Amino acid sequence: MITEKNIVLTGASSGIGLEVLKLLVKGDKNKILAVSRTSEEKLKDFAENVIPFNADTGSAEGVDSIFEKANEVFGGEKIDIFYANAGFPYYEEFNYVDWDRIKRIFDVNTLSPIYTYAKYVEHLDGRDGVLAYTISAIGKMAMPGYALYSASKFGLQGFQEGVRLEKPKNLQFTCLYPIATDTNFFKVANENEFEKPFPVQKPDVVARKMVEGIERGKKFVSPSALFGLSTVLMGVCPPIRTVYWKLEKNKLDRFKNKLRGQ
Repeated sequence: MITEKNIVLTGASSGIGLEVLKLLVKGDKNKILAVSRTSEEKLKDFAENVIPFNADTGSAEGVDSIFEKANEVFGGEKIDIFYANAGFPYYEEFNYVDWDRIKRIFDVNTLSPIYTYAKYVEHLDGRDGVLAYTISAIGKMAMPGYALYSASKFGLQGFQEGVRLEKPKNLQFTCLYPIATDTNFFKVANENEFEKPFPVQKPDVVARKMVEGIERGKKFVSPSALFGLSTVLMGVCPPIRTVYWKLEKNKLDRFKNKLRGQ
């Protein structure tokens, strides 16, 4: 169990972040800065060792404010663990021209964690620390209906792969690759109901494996054994991936037809 740590957790008020928060509060003498756009409303009475803080992680100013708040609530002590978990999807056919909509998902999902890396390394100044990312299985294999989300996570995957080769030795870097997780992720992705991709995993399982991965110093955490197996099978026999993509594309087609019928 993680204990006696100063922790920053973004995306803390829902989904995987909330499940991780439930585990971290059990650790003796942990102090957790729980960040989201609605933390102060949703987490105000969560636990004595949780400090809710509202911030928009999709801007440099928002990330800067998190480090400033952490310095305040931790009394100038270092952040032992910074878990950059915040992120969001779109589920849609990418068939429009909208610079701001495209930029927003990359600001939150890609640029923010990259900027956080730089800020955190500077903050540690040679001291030991842990940086964690939620990347996603979709950062390794794109999916129909999630073109922009896939691209944002592929970007983050590329960054972690490259910077891992040059990161300072004092930094533990742990990345999470969940498959589709049964959270409000799908409600955020589109206001209209749609079929979830296969398979779907429970958020408490994902959170438990991630916390264990951080504690054990793992570089990568893949909560779904099925994803690992399927990756191997698709590598050996690419037609399996083609069939899977076709099944998921059929879901997108049914969704599009449903919208046309409204």
